[in-house]
Amino acid sequence: MIKIYRQLILLTTLCICSASLSAQTYRILISNDDGIDSPLLAALQQELAKLPNVDVVVSAPNDNQSGSSMSSIGGPTVVDRYYRDGSFFGYAVHGRPSNAVMFGLQVLGRDDAFDLVVSGINRGANVGDVSHASGTIGAAMRALYLGVPAIAISQEVEGVNTEASAKFAAQLVVRYQRQGAPEGVLISINIPAGELRGVAVRPMGDSYLQTGSFELIDESGNRQTYERERIRVPSTDESTDTYAYQQGYITLTPLKFDWTAHGLIDEVKSWDLQLVD
Repeated sequence: MIKIYRQLILLTTLCICSASLSAQTYRILISNDDGIDSPLLAALQQELAKLPNVDVVVSAPNDNQSGSSMSSIGGPTVVDRYYRDGSFFGYAVHGRPSNAVMFGLQVLGRDDAFDLVVSGINRGANVGDVSHASGTIGAAMRALYLGVPAIAISQEVEGVNTEASAKFAAQLVVRYQRQGAPEGVLISINIPAGELRGVAVRPMGDSYLQTGSFELIDESGNRQTYERERIRVPSTDESTDTYAYQQGYITLTPLKFDWTAHGLIDEVKSWDLQLVD
């Protein structure tokens, strides 16, 4: 009888703990690099806010900061409360995506820490080498730097169902909420236009987008403008995220900080460079 009683106490305790864990609020910080007025950001916020037991907070740049990677501005950063359709939507940070994430995690999350940062939805893909320059990826990387798991989501400029993109990202958020997120790694999601062929997990690789816009001013003040070009190069490397994306697959790519060319470590050691007086 005593044994049964103890088992009942243990079972009751486990049920209470389980219920407590399932009811615990999962805090999500959302940011982007297209600016807080981006409709794609709003679509993501609306979808994630539907999830049970979540608290979604928006902290994003006050204007477009595409291509800013993980850069940040120094000095005091101005932050405004941003309203959308007459209701409070989030915080507009006068800085880079990295600044927006830092404000969110260090100020808004000071007393109640965030569990996850989601960056996006970006207007334009971030596959292959483009990822290094992306402010969307940079915002997520800043979260990793501050010890918080992150997801980055991007989609093609046109021909994509943004609501479906947000729902896809929500799947991964739910998985993290239930099973935990990998430490020190962000998952970059890229969604192409048109009919989708499936989901592919691929490493980052290849360069497909070449852009440039320059204005040269000579000694007399004359300006010569080199117009912005947007050249899409087909990928031929089937092992990369770029190739899979161009073939119509949603790509998932795990990314981390380490850029070390590990295969060259021993060779560089053999160079035997010496201190110079």
